[in-house]
Amino acid sequence: MNLKAVIMKSEDIDRALIRLAHQILEKNGGTDNLCFIGIKTRGVPLARRLAKNVEQITGEKMPVGELDITLYRDDLSKVALDPVINQTSIPFSIDEKVIVLVDDVIYTGRTVRAALDALVDVGRPAKIQLCVLIDRGHSELPIKANFVGKNIPTSKSEVVAVNLEETDRVSNVVILEN
Repeated sequence: MNLKAVIMKSEDIDRALIRLAHQILEKNGGTDNLCFIGIKTRGVPLARRLAKNVEQITGEKMPVGELDITLYRDDLSKVALDPVINQTSIPFSIDEKVIVLVDDVIYTGRTVRAALDALVDVGRPAKIQLCVLIDRGHSELPIKANFVGKNIPTSKSEVVAVNLEETDRVSNVVILEN
């Protein structure tokens, strides 16, 4: 894969996450029953950053959970013969909560569909809202993010890679191409 373009630098990501935190608070009228759940892998640090931004804005600490969707994927047999199962960690009840489900990129919508299935196995939230850093288009399912950091129109041959300090030792968003 060759680097085609750097779409966001670290400071751009930080700025987008601050804006998204404000949008989430505005849409929900504050923090009542609000919690963040990140889809592993990169949705988790993004959820933590969003929760920290909300805390800095409101002074209220937000609960953050981690959701592993491996067993809910519709392409599980194509992923690997022996898929790596990570752990879901949601140390609070999601019943009657407003869940902000966080991921790095929305592409076909299949990851989000799997995450919705996984969430309803954990509990019955009042509402689920989707927040993504990048929407790259090409949805195959009727799923749309409520909160988007940046829309990046792409071709199907391109790959949008979100790199975060917590997982990759660098923070940026790049487009790669064969």
